[in-house]
Amino acid sequence: MDELWVAQLGLIDYRTALARQEQLRDARRAGAIPDTMLVLEHPPVITRGRRSSADELPLGEAFFHARGIDVVDVNRGGRLTYHGPGQLVGYPIVAVDDVVGHVRRLERALVRALAETGITARARPEDGPDFTGVWVGEAKIASIGVHVAGRVTTHGFALNVANDMTPWTWFTPCGLATVAMTSVAEQLGEDAGCGEPLLRCLRQRIAHAVAETLGLRQRQVTPERLDRALKSSPGIGAEATGATVPTR
Repeated sequence: MDELWVAQLGLIDYRTALARQEQLRDARRAGAIPDTMLVLEHPPVITRGRRSSADELPLGEAFFHARGIDVVDVNRGGRLTYHGPGQLVGYPIVAVDDVVGHVRRLERALVRALAETGITARARPEDGPDFTGVWVGEAKIASIGVHVAGRVTTHGFALNVANDMTPWTWFTPCGLATVAMTSVAEQLGEDAGCGEPLLRCLRQRIAHAVAETLGLRQRQVTPERLDRALKSSPGIGAEATGATVPTR
């Protein structure tokens, strides 16, 4: 069975993580690494996907900058979303031949991991692209947005676990004016525990669920192992080498 390398990076700046994803994408296209997933948290940041519009940020960027929240335009699909400490973010850098199928697989993996945590969740593909992600009742608990270049994905999912939910009220999340956002901690209430133990549990469950849903065997690797793989193929991508990327 093919492997999914999983690297736990802890708290890492969004722009730094984006640069790392792009390096890993090129390495994956060159065949220097197998399918890989970064699991991490971000300092407070709002990201605007390709389908975002100006009216989704009615308070303006200066409002968020004054509160220590960065605002970054990105090339992933989807609209506005928020990341902050206590939210679990996963970036699968994997070869695909069906982008929509990849998104559906990520949704299924998150639904499965949440079920193991005691939360009944669902995807809503029948409601259209604005409802991509994972929902508990009518509240959204996880956002998904991906980008594909050379048949390899970047970006991924963000699951609200034990993060501060207040920033979600300052803008229009996911382009849905009436959406309610929720978290694992809110759904579990007194049974949730708090902070790092809850995050640690979800890190393990989600990594396992994503690997199995992708049909891969999970292998935990260190950030140093990724660095060594990148150094073995600096600046190499599929276009430069003529390599082909096997897909599932």
